[in-house]
Amino acid sequence: MGKNIRWLIVVLALIALAAIAYFAARRPASAPPPRQPAVAPSPPAPPAEPAIRHPVERQPQEKPLPALAASDAVIGEALSSLWNAKTLEQFFIVRDFVRRVVATIDNLPRQKLALRLLPVKTVGGKFLTAGKGDELTIAPDNAARYAPYVRLAEAVDAQKLAALYFRFYPLFQEAYLELGYPKAYFNDRLVEVIDHLLATPEPQTPPRLIQPKVFHLYADPGQEARSAGQKILMRIGNDNAARIKAKLREIRGEVTRQAPLSQQK
Repeated sequence: MGKNIRWLIVVLALIALAAIAYFAARRPASAPPPRQPAVAPSPPAPPAEPAIRHPVERQPQEKPLPALAASDAVIGEALSSLWNAKTLEQFFIVRDFVRRVVATIDNLPRQKLALRLLPVKTVGGKFLTAGKGDELTIAPDNAARYAPYVRLAEAVDAQKLAALYFRFYPLFQEAYLELGYPKAYFNDRLVEVIDHLLATPEPQTPPRLIQPKVFHLYADPGQEARSAGQKILMRIGNDNAARIKAKLREIRGEVTRQAPLSQQK
């Protein structure tokens, strides 16, 4: 609002107050004040639609997208352009893939991650620890269990991955709405989650563990209180985590149509 407009509003307000005072002073003392018509209170303004921070442009489609519930075959065919059939079978769960991706991404910043909804198969082998009692830690050799997944992530072309994501974005958005976010935008959530994962601290020493029951927990309450996604990055070892973060920066740059964070000044 310009300075002149502000002064005009102030002047008009002063004139209105002066007029009210003038006519109030001239009213006979015996005359009752005029009755004001009853006015119903104005209804509260509806909440503003949340602004979309990272919009996805509508993609031209050679043919209509399938319904979300019937999209597995088309999605599987599209994924085969990024990974071969053997890799898909070894690492991915294509059934209900879009819903799995959306639910997993939405849950990564939370405390719990539903394994039954993962779009990838869980890591094989036994979780390796070192030491005992108060010196129990994650064994350095445990990082090797995640190496195939790290290589899988590094090998994918971020630009092609983003192109596939943009092509099927209406399905991802529909799956996100199904989770109970009628006015939210999935690409904004994706970028938010990537930023959350990139903020994962790098443990200077192997995290200490406790095992109160079956599962191991981080002994440090601060580490244990972190989200499921950040605890995964802390568990896979600093080298693996750094390589995953590098790929996440590439993907972030693609889904926001800007340079990766590592290249920004």
